[in-house]
This record gives sequence, structure tokens and C-alpha cells, in this order.
Amino acid sequence: MVNLLTLSQNKLLFKKRILITRTKEQAKGLFKLLKTHGAIPISFPTIQIAPPTDWQRVDHAIENLSAYEVIIFTSVNGVKNFFHRLKEKGKDKVLLGKLKICAIGPQTARELRRVGLQVDLIPSQYQAESILEALAKSGIKGKHFLLPRAEEAREILPEGIKKLGGYIEVVPVYRTVKPEADAQKVKELFRQNLIDVITFTSSSTVKNFVAFFSEMEIAHIVSQVVIASIGPITAQTAFKLGIKSNIIAEEYTIVGLVKAIIKYFNPEIKEV
Repeated sequence: MVNLLTLSQNKLLFKKRILITRTKEQAKGLFKLLKTHGAIPISFPTIQIAPPTDWQRVDHAIENLSAYEVIIFTSVNGVKNFFHRLKEKGKDKVLLGKLKICAIGPQTARELRRVGLQVDLIPSQYQAESILEALAKSGIKGKHFLLPRAEEAREILPEGIKKLGGYIEVVPVYRTVKPEADAQKVKELFRQNLIDVITFTSSSTVKNFVAFFSEMEIAHIVSQVVIASIGPITAQTAFKLGIKSNIIAEEYTIVGLVKAIIKYFNPEIKEV
């Protein structure tokens, strides 16, 4: 397998104009990686992270952390906002000492380690279905789970845990909202065919992207650009909204997404 750093010397995405729809804060890593490979990243955040509608359920869970055996984090934002609230309530991370900690993927795990916690479980594939499968191996029935997540998210995980006899408390620690943004500059770039690839890194980025455009504009956009989705769930959301993904990363991470884009434009490279 070829190292991404080695490939970067060849500028395999030279002058490819790639639209990034992540939040400004989280776009930095993708922006830097694409630039390293010769691409021209264009930032157009379609989501913004906001506090939940209210903190009541989160606060109740924080006050009763000893009642849970497993805590599951499904995003970096979930980690950041949960621990921000924990600190605001005057509590310490040591309260999680006896809980088994599960992270959906390496970026989420990295954020948990950054706040000083050891991660006990990362599934082989970075999606809810794989978390459920991994948890089932050690037993779910009778156990109590805590899931700090976005207000709007798929119900696969909580429903699956309940079906297998577990108890789960879902607490919204953030919500994704459509930012106030001027889409005219980006629309002009599309009109002039100056964007080669659009990257989607979550279902929310797709939904809010579509909200900036008319149906006619979306039809024109998808006819002229390459659509790159971070994984099958994001690609499925895009498809439901009339956007077919040309690229679906096999590894559901930012690095995996960049690898998939490189392979798409450089089919002679068998492994990245």
C-alpha cells in the first residue's frame, strides 16, 4: 500500500477544485490534505454546530453517570460538547472511570484520548451497525448505555440495543444547523464549471447543501461534477435527495475519502 505522503510528491489531484462542505473548524484537516496533493480546496460550510435545544437530559445523565455501564460516542462533536457540558457542571472526567468507552472511529477515539480517556472499543467499520455488532459480542442484554449525540441522528443504534435487551439513554449534546452563508459565489463557480468535486462528510452536509439550491440548480450541478461521499450512509442520503455519489470511501474517514478521490482520478494506481 502506497503512503499518502509519498503520493503527495506526485500532486495526483493537481488543480482539481474540490468543494468542502464541513464546518470551518473541522474542514482544516481535509483542506490541508487536499492541498498537499495539489488540489485547490474551496470551503463552503453547509453545517454549523450549535448547542442542543435544552440541556436537561444531558444534565440528568451527568448527575447519574454511575447508573451506566457503557458510554458511546459517535462523533468528535459529541465528545467535545459532552465534556464541555461536564466541565460547565463542575464535574470531572474521573466520573467516567468505571464506564466502558466506545468510539465510532479513529477521529472520535483521538478526541477522547485528547481529553484523557482510554477507549475500550472501536468497531472495524466506522458506522452504527458495526458498533452494535461489536457490542453484541460482549453482551447487551440487561446493560445500561449512554449515547451523547446530535439531536437529529439515525435510530439504528438505540433501536438495536433495545431489541437486544439493553437499556439506552439518548442525550442530545449538539445540533447541526444551516449556517448563514452567501451561496452566490459558489453558485457562480458552478455556473462557470469551476468546481470538479463536491465532498460530503455526513448526511447533514448533504441535506443542508441541497437547501442552498433550487431543484434545477442541483440537477445542473450533479451533471457536471464528481460527488465524493465519506461512506455508504452519507451516499444513501445524497441519493435520496437526487445526488448520486461517484466516489464512496471504503474507509469512512477523511484520509479514506482523500484516498478514494485520488484513486478515482488515477485509476492506474491499484492501491493507495
